[in-house]
Amino acid sequence: MKDLIEFIARSLVDDPTQVVVRESGHRGSVHLHLQVAKEDMGRVIGKHGRVANAMRALLNVAATQTGQRVSLDIDDPR
Repeated sequence: MKDLIEFIARSLVDDPTQVVVRESGHRGSVHLHLQVAKEDMGRVIGKHGRVANAMRALLNVAATQTGQRVSLDIDDPR
């Protein structure tokens, strides 16, 4: 699932080298943290959070197929 978010984020941003996805999890639950360059935050979040919500929906579909729970946070740039 980490690879899925990396692929989507790198496709959306102007500077794909700044995309960082960290993954943590335990007991069937996965928590993903996405960081992108400050200039690309708007592209990843989208108007009214539509892009971010679409990424979360795709993650939920993938997680359901494997019997896991997943969450995605988009963190402030470094």
